[in-house]
Amino acid sequence: MNTDAIRQLIEAGLPGARAEVRGDDGVHFEAVVVAEAFVGKLPLARHRLVYATLGERMGGEIHALQIKALTPAEAAA
Repeated sequence: MNTDAIRQLIEAGLPGARAEVRGDDGVHFEAVVVAEAFVGKLPLARHRLVYATLGERMGGEIHALQIKALTPAEAAA
């Protein structure tokens, strides 16, 4: 799994989202995800939305994913 594939999965699974994914070892990644879908949601719910875009890859191809999930307003601040 590579950073571009993860970015594409997140952005496809959360329409209108922008994702920036980093990770050098191919199994541990960091993602900053900005999406309107996060408005009004607590951090755990936001993370669950991102995890849902990756499905069974979490815990398999993707061993760990650190997520920073922001609304567009939070990202602009």
